[in-house]
Amino acid sequence: MEQVNIHQAKTHLSKLVEKVLDGQEIIISKAGKPVAKLVPFNKTGFTRKLGLMKGKIRMSADFDAPLPESIIEEFEGQ
Repeated sequence: MEQVNIHQAKTHLSKLVEKVLDGQEIIISKAGKPVAKLVPFNKTGFTRKLGLMKGKIRMSADFDAPLPESIIEEFEGQ
């Protein structure tokens, strides 16, 4: 993993992007401390699959029952 300072990153951005396209990760630092990472963009991203969690999540029968008065008072700061 290569590390460059902000000035180098601005000066050589196109070269750094080429390295990223080749699979490398570039760390950009300011005053010697890492502040950003240049990584390849993931085109596919996260895809949701319908029904993936079916049958794995359970809710109690009283899930939507009114809260006890003591809890409501705590929320209201009383």
